[in-house]
Amino acid sequence: MEPRKLAAGNWKMNGDLAALGQIDALLAGAGDAACDVLICPPATLIHPMVARVGSADLLVGGQDCHAKDAGAHTGDISARQLRDIGASHVILGHSERRADHGETDADVAAKAGAAQAAGLIAIICVGETEDQRDQGRTLEVIAEQLAGSLPQGATAAYTVLAYEPVWAIGTGRTPTVAQIAEVHALLRDKLTARLDDGAQVTLLYGGSVKPANAAEIFAIPNVDGALVGGASLKAEDFAPIISALAAA
Repeated sequence: MEPRKLAAGNWKMNGDLAALGQIDALLAGAGDAACDVLICPPATLIHPMVARVGSADLLVGGQDCHAKDAGAHTGDISARQLRDIGASHVILGHSERRADHGETDADVAAKAGAAQAAGLIAIICVGETEDQRDQGRTLEVIAEQLAGSLPQGATAAYTVLAYEPVWAIGTGRTPTVAQIAEVHALLRDKLTARLDDGAQVTLLYGGSVKPANAAEIFAIPNVDGALVGGASLKAEDFAPIISALAAA
């Protein structure tokens, strides 16, 4: 069985209720795409977005969750709570969470385990900084992050991996085809060695994906989709990316 294609949009800390109109435009422009489409808006928009989507074939997810199911954790949200309001996925270990909140691989693994227990698909992010790449440590760093961030009992049904070269996010810089292929091949090899169904885990590329470069990126072996940031905020930018993935 081939990994499922997934076009995932990470709205980060952007959007308000008025921005939900982009969902209508997205459904009109790419609603019948031959791949899964996911939007991960701020937590305030998850429930209204689920309601807006209705029975349409578009998935909604969260951008983070706590490792605990409930408790005295002011300001946090649990995987169970995300699932309760209609989320299907949750992004975990994004480079911005690792940098801004000091999240470790162990933290990510704990959250991913909680997500799986709650019935959420965890999109686990890994990626190297510019210094790490310049030092020639990219594959070492990625392998270490994957080993530490993947929870025990992980399965392809509840796990997506996203490679996000930190130095390419929001900078307009994009790794070469060879660089992306090298990392995705490593991820596939490590997943296949560790999981019985590692060959079926969806692997996303996330690093300045745009309509102009989407087709080239999706033609790379072991790239099953994308985790898209800024270009997912507007349907006119995200729809061509979805179409490129569906055609890949």
